[in-house]
Amino acid sequence: MSAEQPPSGGAHPLDDPVGASLTGPHARFAERRGRVLRYPADVTPWAALPDRPGPADWADAAALAGPGGAVTITAFRELPPEDWERTFHAEGVQLVDTGVAAAPDPEAVRLGPADVPEMLELVERTRPGPFLPRTIELGTYLGIRREGVLVAMAGERLHPPGWSEISAVCTDESVRGQGLATRLLLAVSHEIRERGETPFLHAAAANTHAVRLYESLGFRLRRRTSFLAALVPDGGPARPARSEAADAAVRG
Repeated sequence: MSAEQPPSGGAHPLDDPVGASLTGPHARFAERRGRVLRYPADVTPWAALPDRPGPADWADAAALAGPGGAVTITAFRELPPEDWERTFHAEGVQLVDTGVAAAPDPEAVRLGPADVPEMLELVERTRPGPFLPRTIELGTYLGIRREGVLVAMAGERLHPPGWSEISAVCTDESVRGQGLATRLLLAVSHEIRERGETPFLHAAAANTHAVRLYESLGFRLRRRTSFLAALVPDGGPARPARSEAADAAVRG
């Protein structure tokens, strides 16, 4: 059976990678209320809602996040209620490994809990996307140091059955152009393949440079998706949803 095909004709795990992770390999992280699942707030911001969430589902998501808390979802089909403030809304792509030349890297070191403060500093400088104090618990993270300083890293985030998402790929400005991010991406892919699983990743559709790079390495577009982050009403007056122009400003 091809890795692209779901077992027994059911839904593909990558159609809802957050829900598939939290009901599968990452079940130990799952916080649940009704039909809504999410990761702990210090692990990663992703949540999973039903395809067509109703008022009760949004109420459950609000209860999990708490007043003023953020709910971040992908592959969504319904916008949140009008009194939720949308803080981010972007189109994205999901790419899967169809021939990546995965290989270990002799300079890459495995990162652990003691490295988290330095990892957080690198993320703050490079802004690859959410990386929180416990994100490292989601999978393997590899880094490259120069003169003892962490200058590049990559690791794993979502983990649907049979798949693992490569995330937090970042390189310090001082060493860009040396191919370190590519080397780490291939090394993390090797770690995933060694377990008999398949790497995949997400990227902003507007980041065409990154998408072209991933495709040149052997990733192929599987589907287009959308990313949304919204704030739970804090109990004050209802706030209108932000306009598409405001969302574009958030995306830079």
